[in-house]
Amino acid sequence: MAKQEATELIEKLAEKLKAMPEIKPPEWAAFVKTGHFKERPPVSREWWFVRAASVLNSVKKKGPVGVSKLRTRYGGKKNRGVAQEHFYRGSGSIIRKALQQLEKAGLIKQTEKGVHKGRVLTGKGQSLIDTAVPKPQKNAVKRGKHQEVHAKPEEKNAVKHEKTPKKPENSPKKAESPPKKEEENAEQAKK
Repeated sequence: MAKQEATELIEKLAEKLKAMPEIKPPEWAAFVKTGHFKERPPVSREWWFVRAASVLNSVKKKGPVGVSKLRTRYGGKKNRGVAQEHFYRGSGSIIRKALQQLEKAGLIKQTEKGVHKGRVLTGKGQSLIDTAVPKPQKNAVKRGKHQEVHAKPEEKNAVKHEKTPKKPENSPKKAESPPKKEEENAEQAKK
């Protein structure tokens, strides 16, 4: 998934999560930083829904996943002045509360797969992600930057490989017309 597509998906998911009564930011969400490595709290007032949508997408990609793995995923480097940067993990409380809210909404569930245990996507969560950004049809033919033309499978190849029409054989050629110098010489001879 391209970065632009992932960003678009997370924004659409955040809008859908906003409509759910189970997903709501805690009282302290307006004052908290998202990790030890951050200098300030998030600027956007809607950041809780964006983070919950991102967590949901991460659970889809990596599942079964727990708080520890997601803390590493949302971590970053801390600017320590003249000292070298050092990696710090993201806030566990934010991730834990987001996972609990998503689980309460029925979008994820706890499970074990072999030695791995953690949260995975449910059918309801998968359908929410699928409806957030519809996938392009398989038989779509791309034209230009942002246009898609839907063609039937047998027409797809015909549309892709169109060639410019050839000139008809009967058209006059430049070689048949007399050169300009000969015309000028003929005019001078008449004078």
